[in-house]
Amino acid sequence: MAANERPVALVTGAARRVGRAIARSLHAAGYDLALHYRSARREAEQLAAELESRRERSVLLLSGDLAATAELPALVQRAVQRYDRLDALVNNASAFHPTPIGAATEAQWDELFASNAKAPFFLAQAAAPHLRAARGAIVNLVDVYAERPLPRHTIYCMAKAANAMLVKSLARELGPEVRVNGVAPGAVMWPEAGKSAAEQDDLLARTALRRAGSAEDVAGAVLFLLRDAGYVTGQILAVDGGRLLAI
Repeated sequence: MAANERPVALVTGAARRVGRAIARSLHAAGYDLALHYRSARREAEQLAAELESRRERSVLLLSGDLAATAELPALVQRAVQRYDRLDALVNNASAFHPTPIGAATEAQWDELFASNAKAPFFLAQAAAPHLRAARGAIVNLVDVYAERPLPRHTIYCMAKAANAMLVKSLARELGPEVRVNGVAPGAVMWPEAGKSAAEQDDLLARTALRRAGSAEDVAGAVLFLLRDAGYVTGQILAVDGGRLLAI
């Protein structure tokens, strides 16, 4: 089968954590991939080698800073030049860190909004003509905290709330050809800065399933929304073990 006969997905922040799981899931489902990374070059190359060993010429690596808005259309264009199509955009990349009131800076605002709201919009705008031609789909990684605020993370929560509205607005703007949905993870992977054991236990105690989820849980939801949910658009699927029920 020629590469351009398979569906193609562009995934941002694909080298590590949830993005890596999404890449593996989509590749196993038959997608060829354009995998974006910013600084995790070694991890991106390892993932590409792993996936290429299973299917040759199925992975294109794209490096770039999503805060460089003028460069975002080139990420889409390089994917289309390689595969001659684009069927899916997964806006996964996300900055996350606290911004307590009284200490938050404009630079933190810019960083958090760049990856969580601004880049998803401009990537979707650049991808839209190709997704329309393919009758494709977009999935944004949102957050349960787009709906309920997380203490000491006001700017992050605001940016994710903008992301959630982007899902709904794009679903109207790009329909009927393109479906747009979101996945809102809960306690799936602990932040890299880490939470104490007591903090983890407290969070899970307020989650209906009383356990953490996995990156693969999120990846499965992304695949479902891209491939199987043909009559679903403008929706945000909480993959949170019931976390929102008790926040």
